[in-house]
Amino acid sequence: MELTKLAAQAASAIRQSDGILITGGAGMGVDSGLPDFRGNEGFWRAYPALAEAGLSFVEIADPEHFHSYPERAWGFYGHRLNLYRRVQPHAGFQLLLEITQRLQKDYFVFTSNVDGHYAKAGFDPERIFECHGSIHHLQCAEDCTGNIWQANDHTVEVDEQRCLAIGPMPKCSDCGGVARPNILMFGDWHWNARRAELQQARYEKWLRSAGNLVTIECGAGTAIPTVRNQGEYLDGPLIRINPRESQSSHPNAISMAMGAREGITLIASELGVF
Repeated sequence: MELTKLAAQAASAIRQSDGILITGGAGMGVDSGLPDFRGNEGFWRAYPALAEAGLSFVEIADPEHFHSYPERAWGFYGHRLNLYRRVQPHAGFQLLLEITQRLQKDYFVFTSNVDGHYAKAGFDPERIFECHGSIHHLQCAEDCTGNIWQANDHTVEVDEQRCLAIGPMPKCSDCGGVARPNILMFGDWHWNARRAELQQARYEKWLRSAGNLVTIECGAGTAIPTVRNQGEYLDGPLIRINPRESQSSHPNAISMAMGAREGITLIASELGVF
């Protein structure tokens, strides 16, 4: 089906809904210029020093590096923190927010992204569930006292050629040990999930009270299907925007095989948002 017809179907589903569940995976950030780490080839293009070291994304995104090689761990996460701070969310974020405002739709955001770009684009932080945590919050690498604090006061200087932190690294104010992002990593036994659990409680409360929902899903892949599963298991229509994995078994799926910004823009145009 041609894309304009799919966009018209999506717009109709949104108009008929009472609320919108907005879900996003790594593909949502690609149009902002962020890497999606799809496979080792793409990851190593973004981090050639890690390619030289033979480290995959799964291997570097491991809390053990904050103990065994903190300069390397903060070389990777410090670069990402600086990148996410510098990059502006693409226009699709703002269009999604305008859709909820113009049509006066209740909403909640569920995302596996740790970049904080939904809040940066103006979405209410109380209506965002970051299921894998946030790079803009820190915790002790040992989670010594259970504290979580904002990373706003921390700047990490990184030698990008070597993917190494070359300046002071964030420290835990309680024990003086190395701090780390409050992100769920691979093989992670020390992730402090308290902040995410509060977000989850608000999200689940919203789901219980919301009725007649439509899901707008952008850039969520099948490798880790946490984001895709949100809309798949709800009764309302699922609008799936993904250039490579737009297929769905949902009976009310509208599959748009394109990038997030393009798909959101087409839908917003059908809704008369701009």
